[in-house]
Amino acid sequence: MLFTRFTISIAVVAVLLVGLLAPSGCKRSGGSGSSSITNFWKKYDTPPGADPSVPDSLGGKGFENVAASMGYVTYDIKPEEEQYFGAKEAKKGGEIVFGEMTFPTTFRPEGQHSSLAVNTDIKGYVYETLLSSHPITREYIPVLASHWKISADKKTFTFRINPEARWSDGKPVVASDVVATWNLMVDEGLLEPAINLVYSKFEKPVAKSKYIVEVTAKTVNFRNLLYFGAGMPIYPAHEIGKLTGKEFLEKYNFNMPAGSGPYVINEKDIKHGQGWTLTRRDDWWAKETKWGKNVANFDFVKYIVVKENPRLLYEKFKSGEIDLFRFNMMTTEWWVNDTDYQAIKNGMVRRFRFYTNGPMGTSGIAYNMRKPPFDDIRVRRAFNMLYPRETVVEKLLYNEYEVYDTDYPNTPFASVDNPQTPYDPAGAQKLLAEAGYTSRNAQGILVKNGRPFVLEMAITKNDERWLTLYQEELKKAGIDLKLKFMDWNAIIKNIDERNFNIFAYGYSGLVTPNPETSLKGELADKNNNNNIFGFKNARVDELLPVYDSTFEVSKQVQIIREIDRIVAENCLKSWWWNPKGIRLAVWDKFGMPEYGLSRYTQLSYVFSSAGLTWWYDGDKAQAVAEAKKSQKDLGGNKGIQEFRYWREFKENN
Repeated sequence: MLFTRFTISIAVVAVLLVGLLAPSGCKRSGGSGSSSITNFWKKYDTPPGADPSVPDSLGGKGFENVAASMGYVTYDIKPEEEQYFGAKEAKKGGEIVFGEMTFPTTFRPEGQHSSLAVNTDIKGYVYETLLSSHPITREYIPVLASHWKISADKKTFTFRINPEARWSDGKPVVASDVVATWNLMVDEGLLEPAINLVYSKFEKPVAKSKYIVEVTAKTVNFRNLLYFGAGMPIYPAHEIGKLTGKEFLEKYNFNMPAGSGPYVINEKDIKHGQGWTLTRRDDWWAKETKWGKNVANFDFVKYIVVKENPRLLYEKFKSGEIDLFRFNMMTTEWWVNDTDYQAIKNGMVRRFRFYTNGPMGTSGIAYNMRKPPFDDIRVRRAFNMLYPRETVVEKLLYNEYEVYDTDYPNTPFASVDNPQTPYDPAGAQKLLAEAGYTSRNAQGILVKNGRPFVLEMAITKNDERWLTLYQEELKKAGIDLKLKFMDWNAIIKNIDERNFNIFAYGYSGLVTPNPETSLKGELADKNNNNNIFGFKNARVDELLPVYDSTFEVSKQVQIIREIDRIVAENCLKSWWWNPKGIRLAVWDKFGMPEYGLSRYTQLSYVFSSAGLTWWYDGDKAQAVAEAKKSQKDLGGNKGIQEFRYWREFKENN
């Protein structure tokens, strides 16, 4: 149920996926993992290096020699840091196959309906930002921009585009691409108000030369460079520069503009409802950089989609059709109890629990506060008190999860002063009576102003297990919650259009919180944004710009904690539980860095982390193939292997 609307890349370059049909125009690599890719994406030939007509002072050849004197900075990755940008023993070739239960409504990288977490994964494989964040220090590092500078008033940012950067079609990345991208981001025709809100904080960027682009923020905000530099994927002006937002939506649906990242998706490799395949660009412009040489290792990264059927998806994993299975609350029972099938007993499948420093994200029940009955805080609070979270964790989740009462679990931004929400039917009944629900009809349903307390909630089949128990508790309290099964994309459409009362939500987390896009009052009455609750609070609206203009991290933490407390006190949603670590079962065909997953990996983006930093190990894959035939025992650790690298790293640094 996870979706996202505005995610800032926090690892190196954002990237991503033997199964359905081979990509048109390319050959698959063999079992040895050797690369055999036919280039089907390049249309233009551009000589390497900078345009000789551009002088060094304007970003051309020799710029590195004058950059410092002009106030520009960059980040040179030290040899001892390279281990955090993939493992040096990584090899190119082979493929990895992931399983998904959601087929995207669209593959366009921006605009209406491009909000699922899987869209963010896909976008990260194909596109790049000007800058990224160091995976350890979170300092800015180069991607499309080799150098940058910040004005004394911290409002103007100037970037020098790396002259080596190329689009997948072969054309160079240039300053006008940044301008065209910003124009698209602020176009209301995209039908993405939160994106419009974020990028309208900047004046229109100016291309000072072919390689120099400058942008000025309207206000001082510590996240301005994060947003513009590390958060805005850049798109090619020669494809999108003349399009309005509306025209962009019309032109791109199951196709995408050219990207500068290490993978491409051929439109023919998108099999509607079944899956898609990404192909590695052997001509990726950054493949020899310190941050790019040991990532993006798989020739093919593939998704197989089994819509809303975790059991079938799991069986496809156990049969070897899918390489990695990501356990969540729907599948925890199998993690705990299904441990004696042949692939595990013979060591062909390994199980891992990864502890990272990534934000855990949140899930639970969201209420539409714009209309009755959830415009009454007493009703919202009562609904929270009627969910027996601890019972669910114990009985249905085998104590593999833990409850929380914050929007920022597993981060320093979580308020310790938030009110707790214990299971309390008696307290809930009292609150409902105070809200005017004092009598019941012949069916035992609460009645107010002659109307019985009946609600409809659209859910997917996979959510039924967690919500039927809730439905029973509500029924005891006199509330008839009718569960209606719907396709996830149809549910999201209703949420976007505010056509709901109650909703089982899920959000991925951000390393740097951005409460504005989900809590700002002016978004409450607009569609297609993350303020799905209709939340308006004067104090929060007052705190948001203060947070934006505060550069001291300790003060940022204080502000977010206050916002967190206000959200908890207003009961615009409930919070459920989060897993104890990221749990994966993997066919033992791959190599991985000693830390397993990147530092800030969260459950929603496991595939992109593995797809970026793991690699195909031909020897291990051959051993697995032979063991399948002979039932040979491969030995090794057949229990749950725990990776605590980042937890220990955090403690020691």
